[in-house]
Amino acid sequence: MLACQLVGELLVRGLDVPIPGAVVGMVLLFVGLLLFQEIPNGLRQTSEGLLKVLPLLLVPAGVGIMQYLGFLSDAWAELLTALVISTFATLFIVAFILQRMLARKSEQQDRDPS
Repeated sequence: MLACQLVGELLVRGLDVPIPGAVVGMVLLFVGLLLFQEIPNGLRQTSEGLLKVLPLLLVPAGVGIMQYLGFLSDAWAELLTALVISTFATLFIVAFILQRMLARKSEQQDRDPS
């Protein structure tokens, strides 16, 4: 996982693109997981540990919202628009992926009725 972030940082600096290296690293990790179709045990244990404390990781965001409430109240329309668009985009993408996965699972069951 850390190697993916390192490669992402190196790519971003080498190609001089305006994307955070951590984001590129996460995309590389995602592609690697798709290619190997298996989650390494260390990554599984780490992610399960992080998921247990996920609410604590959201506390700084909540504090930031309270600290910049004046600025956020001035830009409420833009924020609301971004939230609505990103929510619907996420819903459509997840529905599309789920539909594809269910179709693939159905095809596999049709080919291998055991």
